[in-house]
Amino acid sequence: MGEIVLGLITSHSPLLSVPVELWTAYAERDKRNPNIYRVPDGKHMTYEDLLAEADPAIAKEITEEKFKARHEANQKGIAKVAEALAKAKPDVLIMFGDDQQEIFTKDVMPALCVFWGEKVPFAQRERGFGSDDAAMRAVSEAYGGDGVQEYPVNADLSLHIIESLNAQEFDVMHMRALEPDKMMSHAFGFVWRRIMSQSGIIPTVPIHVNTYYPPNQPTPQRCYQLGRAIRAAVESWDSDTRVAVIASGGASHFVVDEEVDRQVLKVIQEKDEAGIAALPLNRLQAGTSENRTWIAAAGVAEDLDMELFDYVPCYRTPAGTGCAMAFAQWT
Repeated sequence: MGEIVLGLITSHSPLLSVPVELWTAYAERDKRNPNIYRVPDGKHMTYEDLLAEADPAIAKEITEEKFKARHEANQKGIAKVAEALAKAKPDVLIMFGDDQQEIFTKDVMPALCVFWGEKVPFAQRERGFGSDDAAMRAVSEAYGGDGVQEYPVNADLSLHIIESLNAQEFDVMHMRALEPDKMMSHAFGFVWRRIMSQSGIIPTVPIHVNTYYPPNQPTPQRCYQLGRAIRAAVESWDSDTRVAVIASGGASHFVVDEEVDRQVLKVIQEKDEAGIAALPLNRLQAGTSENRTWIAAAGVAEDLDMELFDYVPCYRTPAGTGCAMAFAQWT
């Protein structure tokens, strides 16, 4: 049988891959971002309206010193996750991530998809709300350049997970190859190119969860159940394989919501299924929706104990926009 030996959480924001001097470029993008939701009611707003209502204390967060301190904390968080993966030396890494119209579209978006081809291509493509050459170059360089690379998939375990999920009454889409003009989602590219920096490339099982796009986003409770079902699939696999799992995405963005981030971290650390089911859906929208991947990973790693490496709320405008980061492990 397979064995779950490690669970990991990492954010994958571009802020993790650009020099701190370029954070202000992303702050400018926030002013044009159509995906801004007010905390705590989840109301869709313009940047200007959000700024008019913002707590004046947030302005104290927008300093060069705080940007630098949080950038350094983020790099330490990434390093700890990478070190934990290298130390565990798993045979396979199950990856949870979301797709932001890189493979699918808003009009055709599966709630759940497991990739089971032998290899999958990825090339970093900077995405945002207007171009910024310096930011694009910085992200591309941090990801190892913009050329296409192919990464190995453990197709046998992927297929076993698909079949097991189907038997456990999860309706899962499967995918064996991408269209010629498509690349794997950036959620997975971050893991290959940043988190596997110390371990070397490990065969993976990429699993897409639709966190962003209504109307078929899985509920937090369903994500936890999904994780449990995948753990059962691994444990029923007729192979002595050491398996790790990683959630790529989150925490809150594009408006920082420290309260809901800490609430999610608390309930998954405490394995509190009732607390998971009670998480407010109206606050799990836009980038904050990616907290669902943490919950799925928590279900896989439920028999292990969670250690939070760091939680870093990275405000970048007086309106409270930005991206919070989290890094954790289950061992």
